[in-house]
Amino acid sequence: MARSRLTPERESELYAAVLDLLGEVGYEALTMDAVAARTRSSKATLYRQWGSKAELVVKALRNDKPVHLGDVDTGSLRGDFLAVVTRTDDCQMEKNSALLRGLSHAVHDNPDLFQALRDLLIEPEMTGLGSMLQRAVDRGEVRPDNPALPYVPHMMIGAFAARELVDCQPVDQAFLTDYVDSVVFPALGI
Repeated sequence: MARSRLTPERESELYAAVLDLLGEVGYEALTMDAVAARTRSSKATLYRQWGSKAELVVKALRNDKPVHLGDVDTGSLRGDFLAVVTRTDDCQMEKNSALLRGLSHAVHDNPDLFQALRDLLIEPEMTGLGSMLQRAVDRGEVRPDNPALPYVPHMMIGAFAARELVDCQPVDQAFLTDYVDSVVFPALGI
């Protein structure tokens, strides 16, 4: 039996409900029953559309991203980074960081969540960041043999992870802009 497609509006409504529930109860306590009740849909429909809780949660996170890194091309690496940083307001950035922090704990006990995060969120973003960096190399902004190139993802993830631990403050646009200008670009020779 072919699965029926949801309208984009209904899919967005479901994803928003999943993220709200995730923020309220965390991944471990999130159930397909709760999602079904919140969205006035059947559990069978949810499993037919997404297959698993992990896939539903990660696709909801992916859908919530205002920009995909591979789609950004302003003509300069600095412009690309600034375009990415400024497309998410500080409030949403704080909410997203909290959700991802919660999921980072859940992946240790949930290999299906870990795999879904890798396949549906991390790998596409790594590919997009790689494309963004390759365009900078192609434009001559970054030397192709720059030893920092493979570590840009680590630097960016570190910014998110360390901001709250070190400064007891959430990540925001001002911090990310300053971090990229002060850490990432100097490492890339820009």
